[in-house]
Amino acid sequence: MEISRIRALRGPNLWSRHTSIEAIVSCSEAERDITAMPDFEPRLRTRFPEIKFLEPAIGQPFSLAHALESAALCLQAQAGCPVTFSRSVATVETGTYQVVVEYTEEDVGRRAFDLAEKLIASAVDNTPFDLDAALKELRDLDEDIRLGPSTGSIVYAGVARGIPYRRLTEGSMVQFGWGHRQRRIQAAETGETSAIAESIAQDKELTKMLLHAAGVPVPNGRAVEDAEDAWKAAQEIGAPVVVKPRDGN
Repeated sequence: MEISRIRALRGPNLWSRHTSIEAIVSCSEAERDITAMPDFEPRLRTRFPEIKFLEPAIGQPFSLAHALESAALCLQAQAGCPVTFSRSVATVETGTYQVVVEYTEEDVGRRAFDLAEKLIASAVDNTPFDLDAALKELRDLDEDIRLGPSTGSIVYAGVARGIPYRRLTEGSMVQFGWGHRQRRIQAAETGETSAIAESIAQDKELTKMLLHAAGVPVPNGRAVEDAEDAWKAAQEIGAPVVVKPRDGN
């Protein structure tokens, strides 16, 4: 099996509305039907028991390309990524397939393809594959680059309502929708957020004061300058207490 090209589909595409990784995969004659490789599937399931094979098109044998598709999708799913879509389609060139697998974070999707390829090779060659290390790597990578809690909550709310999105930067700038109906946010700010509102929200003490003045319940507390002052404030308020930065998170 040889992968000749991998590219990211970062918006609605021929296959779905999901952001996806698309790969061109070539299989030898023997690799086009895993039933001709009797030891392959048991070895693969031994190395990755949670893998779930997706049925190919009617009349199309299950190839190593289909196994790669299932492995790349299931590795992401086992690592905690909310992915569900994948597809493998034979091209007009014999033994060549287009393999498409959904991703939520592009770097995670690309790395999942790399690890899936190694997993398939280990099953073919009967060599070891460290599944726990692979899943940990994907989880750690996803943790490093995933959206923050505020931005993520907005994105997940949009997804629940069927609104497509894509990240525009490695940070928290996100686009919802497409064409003239698109909207953009950065962190928890939108194109409709005023500069004054942003300035107030970045100052927790000022925000709390204004909310209290409007009759909104807020926790007791005050700003402190050092550890000694913080301990004094804790005695005034009564434990337990929470310490957080005045600006930032």
